[in-house]
Amino acid sequence: MMKPDEFYYLGKILKRHGNQGHLIVLLEVDDAGDYETIESVYVDVSHERIPFFIDSAEVMDKKKLILRFQDVSTADHADVFTGKELYLPLSSLPKLDGNRFYFHEVKGFHVIDEQSGELGFIEDILDLPQQALFQIRHQGKEILIPVVDDVILKVDRETQTIHIRAPEGLIELYTT
Repeated sequence: MMKPDEFYYLGKILKRHGNQGHLIVLLEVDDAGDYETIESVYVDVSHERIPFFIDSAEVMDKKKLILRFQDVSTADHADVFTGKELYLPLSSLPKLDGNRFYFHEVKGFHVIDEQSGELGFIEDILDLPQQALFQIRHQGKEILIPVVDDVILKVDRETQTIHIRAPEGLIELYTT
């Protein structure tokens, strides 16, 4: 049995669609179309991840799919899934290279700034609507660094470090 930390959050089932067991799913992804050929998902049922095979998937818009699970063909059965969260195994994610990374992948990485040197490690990534931020712990203080291509110089998976060029004066705002 897989452990909860071996999964990533894919999205949430919003509601039933029609009377044939279809469900509207809101995905936390860039493009729902990337998941149109998905064969199965794990549904969080009473804090356990249960696999369900997908009979059909249709893109509704950039963030939504209409799914139908195998053996779910009635409105009443589909209603049971409303509000449930969907997950996929981390192992199903394609490997990224270069400066591209998944947020969960770089938690714990050390951050080295071009000017200030070692800043600390990434405690978390705050995925805000405006912009994602590295949340770094530096000598007991929090530093927030924008997760943008202009700031990230190099992601080194071997040494678990990210080299950055922080905007001028940003680090000093947190450390002085």
